[in-house]
Amino acid sequence: MTYLIDTNIITEILKGNEVVEKKAIRKILEGNRVLINGISYYEIKRGLLASNAANKLKKFEMLWKTFGLLLLDNKDIFDRASRIYAGLKKNGKLISDADILIASMAFCQNCTLVSNDTDFERIEDLKLENWITNCEKN
Repeated sequence: MTYLIDTNIITEILKGNEVVEKKAIRKILEGNRVLINGISYYEIKRGLLASNAANKLKKFEMLWKTFGLLLLDNKDIFDRASRIYAGLKKNGKLISDADILIASMAFCQNCTLVSNDTDFERIEDLKLENWITNCEKN
C-alpha cells in the first residue's frame, strides 16, 4: 500500500509527535510506501525558510528523501482535480485548490491520503487515514 501524507502530518513529525512518527515507521517496515506530496513539500519548505528554522529544515530534508516525493507531473491529476472541484462546487462543499490537487494525486496514484484535515472527508471515495487520531475512512 502507498500512503500520501498531508502537510499537517509532516508538521507533527517535525514537531516530534512520537505517535505519528512510529506509525510512519511501522508502515514502512510493513513494506508500504510513504510519500510526501509536492504541494505539502512546498507548504512546509516555504514556512521553514520564512521562519529561519534551520534544524527543522534539515530534518525535513532527511524526511522527504527517506519517504519520497510525489509530484504534480501528469495531466490525469489535473483532470481528476477538475472533476473533484466541479462535484464539490455543485454540492456547495468546496475546499481549497491545494487540497483538491492533493486528493487528486492520491486518487491517481492509488494512495491512501493521511491527513488531520476534515475537509478531505467531503471527497467521495477518497481513501483517508488520520494518524493523529488513528481513524480510517475508505
